[in-house]
Amino acid sequence: MTRSNILKAALAFSVGCVGCTQANSSSKDISPDPSPAPIEAALVALELPNTVVHELPAKATGRHYQLWISLPAAYQRGGKRLPVVFVTDAPYSFPLVRSIRNLLGQRGRNIEDFILVGLPPERQMTSKESRSRDYTPSVPLRRSPNTGEYTATVYGEAEAYRDYLEQQVFPLISSQYDADMSRKVFVGHSYGGLFGSYILLTKPHMFSTYVLGSPSLWFDDHEILRIEEAYAEENNALPARVMMYAGEFETQGDGPRYFASVDLVGDMKAFERRLESRGYEGFSVDSTVLAGEDHLTVFPTLVSRGLLWALPGHGPYKSG
Repeated sequence: MTRSNILKAALAFSVGCVGCTQANSSSKDISPDPSPAPIEAALVALELPNTVVHELPAKATGRHYQLWISLPAAYQRGGKRLPVVFVTDAPYSFPLVRSIRNLLGQRGRNIEDFILVGLPPERQMTSKESRSRDYTPSVPLRRSPNTGEYTATVYGEAEAYRDYLEQQVFPLISSQYDADMSRKVFVGHSYGGLFGSYILLTKPHMFSTYVLGSPSLWFDDHEILRIEEAYAEENNALPARVMMYAGEFETQGDGPRYFASVDLVGDMKAFERRLESRGYEGFSVDSTVLAGEDHLTVFPTLVSRGLLWALPGHGPYKSG
């Protein structure tokens, strides 16, 4: 485990005047150093305060994963147990959600303080390859082998990654932090939203709340609908709260911000209607189309609204 508790984004400077000699009492000249040290040599790495990295390889698959943890400023071991927010695609989402908690959250006033857990790709793998494998529930190439739509090497291992979270990640968070494990929030976007939908329909108890952004419900000819059908045949209850978001431009249309072939907005609305029609006990679902947003711009807005909805603070709301 590597701990990082100091933010360092500074340049190291020597005491005095860098790049010049010191004048003495008998000299009127101050000559520049003929060979000043390169500034680059003094740069140090950026570290985020109150963050922790855990090395946690998956026992079942041998895959090398890390967990990234961010604790709120007021966190104290032995203090109040806090809800836990898990975010997929951590290289992008982790620093963003951490900043949203720290600024928009206003120390629990607008958003309840929470422990943030980032789920990064497997080490030594690209984000594309890791997420295509770990976040998808089926192997689309068996049905669409020549479309060119699926270009990653491996798909369809969401079950293994889901079980890794349940069997290894959750116990570590529970044992190492003052976490309220009855209040776990899932946040995922795109394939991450698809992965959250898969967990919801296979082991819904893993999280109490799901924030699903632009979920890729189209994946593998809408395989997620077949998974939902199988769940509905065996279950009357679905104990979870779900909020879904998509951007206004995440549908088919003319212009560079629209999709050419998929309709995330339509899929999201149809999925919401389908889930509501089941009448699942203990279940609630809602969705919002965010004006002015496309697939690449929507996440900051949806995660801000999603956290305000999922973990409202003690109030009253403060905007500045």
